[in-house]
Amino acid sequence: MCARADSKFRTWLQQQRIGYVLAVPRNQRVPTTVGNSRPDVLAANAPALAWKRRSCGDGAKGPRLYDWAVASLPGTVDGYGHWLLIRRSITDPTDLAYYLCFGPAGTPDEDLIRVAGTRWAIEECFQTAKTEVGLDHYQVRRYDAWYRHITLVLCAHAYLAVTAAHAKKGVPDSSKRVSFLSRSARSDVSWHT
Repeated sequence: MCARADSKFRTWLQQQRIGYVLAVPRNQRVPTTVGNSRPDVLAANAPALAWKRRSCGDGAKGPRLYDWAVASLPGTVDGYGHWLLIRRSITDPTDLAYYLCFGPAGTPDEDLIRVAGTRWAIEECFQTAKTEVGLDHYQVRRYDAWYRHITLVLCAHAYLAVTAAHAKKGVPDSSKRVSFLSRSARSDVSWHT
């Protein structure tokens, strides 16, 4: 079972008070005020006012716009809440993605959407590392050899990313020091409108 659908992982994060936005499948059981339901069922019954067009971050061609709906789920404890976040494609309304969220009560919807959008940046980073520095070009049979390869490749990728960022700014490499530490179902849940 994948970690994102693993309730033990989510429970551990909640016990540590670590917020999360985790993608889950459409058949994931979600608690509601009248029992459990599926995200796809809740999405089908979401009121029109629950859907808001928002960007989850910039992509290669500008803002990545989707329609988003956020539903509060029961179970707010010690100032922390649970939400179901649903992303709907603008061009294909049948293309939906579902996220279970946990964080401090009162977390703005925009923060949940922004965190959900960071997955794209991470996937782009790995794809770039595969293309430019050979992240996926290893033929090793032991963990220590694999570990050395991955470490070297990711260090090379980080160096290239920092160098490219400085080149875009027009800053000579020697003029600044680089810091790597920089910055029915409608009544089952409460929809944010």
